[in-house]
Amino acid sequence: MAARQEEVSAWRPAVPGVVEVFHAHFTEYAYPMHVHEAWTLLIVDDGAVRYDLDRHQHGTPHDTVSLLPPHVPHNGSPATPHGFRKRVLYLDAGVLGEDLIGSAVDAPDLRDPVLRRRVGQLHSALARPGDELEADSRLTLIGERLRRHLLRTEGSPRPDPALARRLRELLDACVVQGVSLEEAAALFQAHPTHLVRAFSSAYGIAPHQYLTARRVDLARRLLLDGRPAGEVSVAAGFYDQAHLTRHFRRLVGVTPGRYRGGPVPLGRGVPT
Repeated sequence: MAARQEEVSAWRPAVPGVVEVFHAHFTEYAYPMHVHEAWTLLIVDDGAVRYDLDRHQHGTPHDTVSLLPPHVPHNGSPATPHGFRKRVLYLDAGVLGEDLIGSAVDAPDLRDPVLRRRVGQLHSALARPGDELEADSRLTLIGERLRRHLLRTEGSPRPDPALARRLRELLDACVVQGVSLEEAAALFQAHPTHLVRAFSSAYGIAPHQYLTARRVDLARRLLLDGRPAGEVSVAAGFYDQAHLTRHFRRLVGVTPGRYRGGPVPLGRGVPT
């Protein structure tokens, strides 16, 4: 018989709309009937969860995304002998709106590989301090896809190059201090989802990717000026030196310390 195991990690990220991030591994624990004020967005990485929602039984195999609406009682228990490992986002009720609660009650388990992958990517971004704009961008696209599921609507967003250009100019002006999607949406009187779609359509990358690339460019210039990496990380808008190193290595191919190494023999140059 497997030993009882309970592992829990929970935090509140600095991302509008995310009330709580909750990761857990339970082998025996069963949730009693309860409710949340927030939307519960759940993915299971191992095992499965059996739960009741509105007097109907449901399950969460690892290839689905489960969306449990606020104010509707549900429970939860392991559906496999070894329990389950899950990642949960509790989203502010306003992220999707209470008018979609009925649709979520009718069909809470969504088989959508793209949505499943995006939710996993959002969890990864939320675990990395300094990547709040990436998490914000991913959340707004996830919200759009969830609404499409609940409303059963299709359709491609219309291009908006003028809005994309305005957002790019704003990002260019805020390379170090950054800007949230919420702030940009209020400034341009546009929905955050439309902002991300318009920018990605116009430039081929998401706003957070553009801002990170601009920050890495700034870091390169500061490093070549002779400033130490620890000082450069803050001066270029990164959360800390580890945040700078992770993105610098990904975009440049080497760490900041190796980048500023002086001339090297032909054939061993640093990527530009």
